[in-house]
Formats: sequence, C-alpha cells, structure tokens
Amino acid sequence: MHGREPTILATSGGHRAGGGRTMVMFDALVHHAVEMSGAHGRRPRVMYVGTAIGDAEHFTARMSEAARVAGFDLTPLQLFPMPNHEDVEGTVLDQDVVWVMGGSVANLLAVWRVHGLDDILRRAWRSGVVLSGVSAGSICWFQGGTTDSFGPELRPLTNALGFLPYGNGVHYDTDPGRRPLVHSLVANGTLPVTHCTEDGVGLVYRGTELVEAVTESRGKGAYVVTRDGDSAVEERIEPRRLPTVN
Repeated sequence: MHGREPTILATSGGHRAGGGRTMVMFDALVHHAVEMSGAHGRRPRVMYVGTAIGDAEHFTARMSEAARVAGFDLTPLQLFPMPNHEDVEGTVLDQDVVWVMGGSVANLLAVWRVHGLDDILRRAWRSGVVLSGVSAGSICWFQGGTTDSFGPELRPLTNALGFLPYGNGVHYDTDPGRRPLVHSLVANGTLPVTHCTEDGVGLVYRGTELVEAVTESRGKGAYVVTRDGDSAVEERIEPRRLPTVN
C-alpha cells in the first residue's frame, strides 16, 4: 500500500519528439504523474502499458529510451502473446505510476478484461499507484468517450472501466469530429457529464473528484460538457502550465 489518495491523470499528451539521441521524450505530463506519486530518494518506477497498440515492440523500445533519459525505471507490461510477468498484480502494485499508451481503447478494454487487468488496476488505483495515460490511455479510466477504435468514423464507447463517473473527450482541438460528437452524446444522454482535453492537457483526479487541469502546451484548454435539456453546454477550464522539461 502506497498510502496515497487514489489519483488519476488523464491526458491528451505526455510525449514529444526526442532531441538528439532518442526519438521520443517524456513531456511535462508524464513528469507530473511521477511527481504526484511522491517517489523521492530513488528512481521512480513507471509501468508502460502498450496494449492499445498491440504491445508494438518498436514503441516499447522508444518508451524505454525516454525513461532512461528521464531517469525513470521503466517496466513494460505486455499481454501479447502472453503476459510477460509471472505475477502481474504484484508487479503493477510495485509501481509508482502506470502510463497507458494510446491506440484502440476498445481492443485495450477487451484484452485487459480477458486477463483480469481491469480488477488489478482498480486495486492499484485504490492502493495509491498513480494511473495515467494518453488518448485511449485516458478514456479507459472513465465511463466512456469518443473513439475511432471501430473505423475512421468516430463512434461512442460506453463500457470503459468506470473508475471515474464521467465521459472523456480527448484530442478535443486537433480531431474536428470529437467536439461535436461529445456534445451530441451528452445532449442525448449516451454519455454523462464529460471532461475533455485539448492536446497537451491533462486532468488530475483525487478519488473521483476533478481537482485541477494542467498543461504542457501554452494556450490549450480543458472543458466540462454538461446536459441542459436536449442540448449540451460547454465550460472551459483554464489549465495550470507545468514546468518545461528540457
């Protein structure tokens, strides 16, 4: 048990192109997840979960390099073709942060449930491991959201893990179909109150309460979309700018 309040950082960011010797670097949102974990006096333990992109080995290698540059000890959790750890639960619970990569949230959820990872992650969350991720790695913690998991046309997904009792809208500024679909789904009751992030923005939850929006990109915002009769109403939340990562 970590002794920390259950914490989730749900994002539309966290990575940037590497400079010099690496192709990818961890940006300020990943560093903020580590900071919130309270890991001090040793190298932070970060688990990388790439289920949503089929545990692509080339990206696991890039994440390992990003972690080396950041000074983190990275543990990949792979489920293809089988779990790569004998004691998955013990390994997850030993982490400071779990970082979930984007990709297909529908496939991620199906594979996690087959292996019981959904229940393991709930126990980790309750024990104080910081749960975080980008895109599919954000939507998964909520009731659902909008996804291209089923094809190029965005569709609703409503069977996510439900640790947080809201919908989630990712890439709210860069994918033009996301915002209108979120509004439609909230207005007709398919999604509950929905919390949305523009690229580079993250939402911090303590327990199930949204306590702060943070950003690694200047000028970006977060939004809460609520139902008002047969319409949706959007309120902007101004994020706090995180320190730049060199």
